[in-house]
Amino acid sequence: MNKPIRVLHILQRMEAGGTQALLMNIYRNIDRTKVQFDFLVEYPTKEFYDDEIISMGGKIYYSNVRKDFNIWKFEKLLKKILIENPEYKIVHVHTYSIGYFCLKVAKKCGVPIRIAHSHNNETVHDIKYLPKIFLQRIYTINATDLFACSYEAGKYLFKNKEFKVLKNAIDSRKFIFDAKKREKIRKELNVERNFVIGHVGRFHPQKNHIFLLKIFYEIKKERANSKLLLIGNGDLEDTIRGKIKEMNLTDDVIILKNRNDMDYLYQAMDVFVFPSLFEGLGIVTVEAQAAGVPVVCADTLPKEVEITPLIKKLSLNDSIEKWKDTIFEISDNNNIHKNMCDLIIKANYDIKNSANKIQEFYINKYSND
Repeated sequence: MNKPIRVLHILQRMEAGGTQALLMNIYRNIDRTKVQFDFLVEYPTKEFYDDEIISMGGKIYYSNVRKDFNIWKFEKLLKKILIENPEYKIVHVHTYSIGYFCLKVAKKCGVPIRIAHSHNNETVHDIKYLPKIFLQRIYTINATDLFACSYEAGKYLFKNKEFKVLKNAIDSRKFIFDAKKREKIRKELNVERNFVIGHVGRFHPQKNHIFLLKIFYEIKKERANSKLLLIGNGDLEDTIRGKIKEMNLTDDVIILKNRNDMDYLYQAMDVFVFPSLFEGLGIVTVEAQAAGVPVVCADTLPKEVEITPLIKKLSLNDSIEKWKDTIFEISDNNNIHKNMCDLIIKANYDIKNSANKIQEFYINKYSND
């Protein structure tokens, strides 16, 4: 019996983020007798999806490159993995920060299929901005194929080069609105009589939590029964908790760690607010729409997230007052959650479509090698 094609994915870590959610959604839905996923990550610690990966037959290789910044050591590790596992004919890279080095080593080791994937349409403008821009420009030098989660993400990173769009798809049926689920989770969270604003995202500058807190502060002035539900992990969590305390919102903000029951948690929300500074796609806005939750997000998100009538985009330059009024308006006009599954599927955001697409790509490329 033929062994499955093994694909080595390289990314930061298998935390509960958008890129990771896409990979896990695909991994669960591919035929693993034909294609199997393994992962090389940039951190040495166990993460959210690790146990599930192992349970499905995948391997995880840990490195320490994000902490020691020793690229030579990382290259040596990757070279060792590829030499000891010659079955890796496909290396799929999801991190541009070290992507050039990954694809360079893969090429030197004779890996014929080397994929560079873009998952963002901007970069945080911090002290590392210029090095990041340089690394982006050299990312694709040794790639044979280019993928992006949206057209904007592809144009941003790959410029005029040809690339394929692989949509960040979801299991849309899992998120269908269910009144019983909503009642159950709102009772568990003790928000049965509250107006619940939801947000899902790691505590990172990109997600713009401070702006969100400012919006919520104004919402509380008009609707005293409002609660803000923040779901995620991240390095800035303590900073955000400190800001919440400073704004006297401690009793009104619920912070939950990443969980496996997101289909339930979306049901608890009355509106989903996502003022991100940039996103390759913003898969959580797709999930929220699939759950029938009205969405107010920044116009920094690509057009591809505009799937249902439930979504409204605003500029981050718009006033807090405008954000507040729009949140009230869209939630009041859509206070009865609806089944949006058909629209999600029609827009090709259903996971079975994306899983089949990438599986066939891997098989065809492997067969033609």
